[in-house]
Amino acid sequence: MRKLTRGAAALVLGSALAASAVAQPPGAPPGGAPPVAPLVPPVTPAPGAGGLPAPKPEVRPTGTAATVNGQAIPEVAVYRALRQFPDAHKEMARKEIMAHLIENALIDQYLTALKVTVEEKDVEKLLADLKKELTDAKKDYAKELEAMMLTEAEFRVEVVAQMKWEKFVQQQGTDAALKQLFDGSPDVFDGTMVRARHILMTPGTDEAKQKDAAQKLRGIKQVVEQEAAKAVAALPPTADALAKEQAKANKTDELFAAYAKEYSVCPSKKDGGDLNFFPRAGAMVEPFAKAAFAIKPYEMTDVVATEFGYHLILVTARRQGAPKKFEEVKEDVRMLYAMRLREAVIAQMKPKAQIVIAPTAGGAPAGAAPTGAVVPPK
Repeated sequence: MRKLTRGAAALVLGSALAASAVAQPPGAPPGGAPPVAPLVPPVTPAPGAGGLPAPKPEVRPTGTAATVNGQAIPEVAVYRALRQFPDAHKEMARKEIMAHLIENALIDQYLTALKVTVEEKDVEKLLADLKKELTDAKKDYAKELEAMMLTEAEFRVEVVAQMKWEKFVQQQGTDAALKQLFDGSPDVFDGTMVRARHILMTPGTDEAKQKDAAQKLRGIKQVVEQEAAKAVAALPPTADALAKEQAKANKTDELFAAYAKEYSVCPSKKDGGDLNFFPRAGAMVEPFAKAAFAIKPYEMTDVVATEFGYHLILVTARRQGAPKKFEEVKEDVRMLYAMRLREAVIAQMKPKAQIVIAPTAGGAPAGAAPTGAVVPPK
């Protein structure tokens, strides 16, 4: 497994998956530390420098953002990760951060039930290594914690939780288990990548809104397919198969991008829902990646449900990889194993969990999907 040094500290200090996937529905592999806020906050101009107004002092949030089987997730834990994002992205980022923190709580409760523990001396060594690293960089450990609104006790709790998870993954992810995963999923590790656009709607848990969102996305798919067919039919009778395929692809891409800009709630909407190239594992949550890799360029999926909402996906390109040997990609296999292990634990724990999410200052978090008839964008 990846060593718990500064990477783990960054995970803890970032306090969430950081919604790295604000543009990717979703998530970095939990086997190692996902990309989050750096341990050392970025340098900013001094108050008043360059005409910048003096920043308002930050106030540590109070209260509880959610409870998971009675265990509180404090609002400050959400805030630590949320303050990285611009205001325009905060609503979606908050949902992703909350989802990640709730999952972390469920995993820790699962490991506690299994009596997975870590040695105090190992915790102390990790903290000592971190302090030395900061000292070498001429940084102060206490001030770094303070900057992230973390107390020593809070930081220690999070470090222990991450170390327990790493230990559990190492116990379960034996060489035999990793080899079995590799042998059963050769296409996952050969480097193949796809490029896709998506439209994301967030209906929440309300069944009527979920039904409406799914209907809306299927309506978009139907209109795009119909308009693409018309574009092909409008070609001259002498058009060859390549010209027809290109006309269909162009119209499909054009309309899908327009719909993404109009209806999607993902920040990628500004790019017509484009997520660029991504691999089969490690970049997107499994339902999203599985659906995208199952279709050809310029085909669309059916509605795909993930923890982030409902998606309609259009694949726009595919880069085929080359076969790999197990030893060449062993760490990638381990990462995927950890991700699937995490998903399995959450799938077992979440259905029976008592999860209560507190309303935000503006009321219950928004999440309604757009409604109304689907028409071709102008």
